[in-house]
Amino acid sequence: MSTRARILEVAAELVAVSPDGDVSTRAVCEAAQVGAPALYRHFGDKEGLLSAVVDQGFDAYLATKRGRGASTDPVQDLRDGWDSHVEFALRNPNLYRLMNSPAMRTPPASALEAHRILTHDLERAAERGRLLVAPDLAAQMVMSANVGVALMLVARPATFSDPTASRRVRDAVHAAVLTPEPTDGDPAEAVAPSVAVPSTAATLSALLRQSQGAGLSTAEAALMTEWLDRVSNTRSAPEPEPRT
Repeated sequence: MSTRARILEVAAELVAVSPDGDVSTRAVCEAAQVGAPALYRHFGDKEGLLSAVVDQGFDAYLATKRGRGASTDPVQDLRDGWDSHVEFALRNPNLYRLMNSPAMRTPPASALEAHRILTHDLERAAERGRLLVAPDLAAQMVMSANVGVALMLVARPATFSDPTASRRVRDAVHAAVLTPEPTDGDPAEAVAPSVAVPSTAATLSALLRQSQGAGLSTAEAALMTEWLDRVSNTRSAPEPEPRT
């Protein structure tokens, strides 16, 4: 085993048993039987070491997402993605706390990849007319809620003890960014303009990105995307009423 791998393995073990999910570089060096210069040579500093620990631990979870492949139902993929995210947090509480700690000034690469995967699933939903807001905004809404629920379940299990809480929050957040499930009746059932216009704008924006401009110049495509995203996001962020 290389020196880097040994340091990483020891650090992960210490994080897993740490009361607060944190470890000192001194403890890591002693357990790995290496000097501090070796740790800093491979990881730069403590934050670099902890980021590497998070990336290694989260990689197995992300591997299931990478290998999943696109299904025919992006909305179900979004539900499954939420649930698997929470399950990972509950199985790896210290690692998850560390991953989302304010002390991590630079987001771990694994966290950024998880956000990209979520955004991609939302773009697929938009292409099928299922999104009410722009994919980027929807990703921010879903990810912040997903992480918040997972952290509360990990950090305050006695307070957040209802086993249905995660699913209820998931469904509430999805209802805010997704169009209603299509019914088995008339597919042409009337849809309120307040829903149809933002949804159509989100769909066009996603399709424009997928088609790489659809014959527009780079500047034109960027401007069109900005306009469409603005229209799609208006329903979720109405202008505040003036105070009297």
